Amino acid sequence: MLIPVILSGGTGTRLWPVSREAHPKPFMRMNDGQSLLQKALERAASVEGVTSVLTITNRDYYFQTRDEYAADPVSKGLALDYVLEPIGRNTAPAIAMAALYLQEADPDAVMLILPADHVIDDREAFDAAARQAERLARAGLLVTFGMRPARPETGYGYIQVGKALDAGGGPESFQVQQFVEKPDAETAAAYVASGKYLWNSGMFCFTPAAFLEALQAHAPEVLEAALACAQATRTDAAPVELDAETFAAMPSISVDYAVMERVGNAAVVACDFGWSDLGSWDAVSEYAELDDTGNRLIGEVIPIDTINTYVRSEDRLVVTLGVNDLVVVDTADALLVADRSRVQDVKRIVDELKARDHEAYRLHRTVHRPWGTYTVLEEGDRFKMKRIVVKPGASLSLQMHHHRSEHWIVVSGTAKVVNGDREYLVRTNESTYVPAGNAHRLVNPGIVDLVMIEVQSGEYLGEDDIVRFEDHYGRA
Repeated sequence: MLIPVILSGGTGTRLWPVSREAHPKPFMRMNDGQSLLQKALERAASVEGVTSVLTITNRDYYFQTRDEYAADPVSKGLALDYVLEPIGRNTAPAIAMAALYLQEADPDAVMLILPADHVIDDREAFDAAARQAERLARAGLLVTFGMRPARPETGYGYIQVGKALDAGGGPESFQVQQFVEKPDAETAAAYVASGKYLWNSGMFCFTPAAFLEALQAHAPEVLEAALACAQATRTDAAPVELDAETFAAMPSISVDYAVMERVGNAAVVACDFGWSDLGSWDAVSEYAELDDTGNRLIGEVIPIDTINTYVRSEDRLVVTLGVNDLVVVDTADALLVADRSRVQDVKRIVDELKARDHEAYRLHRTVHRPWGTYTVLEEGDRFKMKRIVVKPGASLSLQMHHHRSEHWIVVSGTAKVVNGDREYLVRTNESTYVPAGNAHRLVNPGIVDLVMIEVQSGEYLGEDDIVRFEDHYGRA
């Protein structure tokens, strides 16, 4: 059986301010309203015969990942399994844990490794390439997918193709001659002109046994650490949460460096199905409609004497006047204005925000939680206002704050409130008060979203002023 393994992690620093540490690139929505993660799931499900999908993601992203999948109708026909990482450790450890999991669950499985942050336009061609890769993988090869280059590109690694392989029809396939690091512009142009190089897509296909054997031969320290983690992890749980201590001890290394660049049995399927890894705002802008002045505009945007500019506005009017060759990305709490030639350097902004300990590198104004979301509406000296949305049947932890009190006003739905030794209902247009030091809990007992406004007052309003006593999501 072919089992897609979706790798959903990373922070997508070059797509700040939309991609942030707590809301990374796979959750970014494209122009059609779908997230990249949903597109990855649909891409996996489009391969003929696929009935189950394994997702490797961070524990902090599990509930949002589950919600993204549940909102996509294609998920109803799939068995969805999860392996949750306590921290990020790059692709080789993630794939190693997936291989160990699948080897135990289905010894005949073939793994189709799909990063969650790609876009592929032609699913029929992708399906053909995936089937070709499966045939090669069943013959014992470690298969990657190489994209026929549309232009000289310095942002991608390349694969030099070797001898052609006979895989019984389907897309052209080759032995891998070598993997090449990201080239300079002159070298990239030479690669494209030669016709012997493909873009390295970061997608792979192999059997668990073949991958683990390659790890043993070329990166035994990764395999040893993975086996120790598997031994310490309860694998019969759903989802599987990897043991934090042993996983943290794993080397942080990519699958290319650990395995693919070292093995002698690597193969590549040559593909042409409209692929992009959306590694910069320039790449993202290609999916917006081009107007007759070279502009690509998303949201409420008025361009005046503006040329060759990408503007993405999430929730307010943006007007540009007399500018050229810019990227403008406006979110609720941060604005990016960049020269188009510098979009690869956006990650420097994230580095600077981290150095200043500014929370904009990590959080949006709307923050996702297992139970729903909260949005900071306004914050000032000794007060903060939030809009809180609690999903049907969900509840916040039983908790207490030392330094703040809270007023809750229900906008819609019904809240069940635990407040000290009292339990009661608060309905639409009603309110309640939670003093500092009181143990309290908020529950949505209904079948529609509970929406409320929270007003916090006190000398300290940080999110770390919380003591959890009980929690349905394992955070206590």
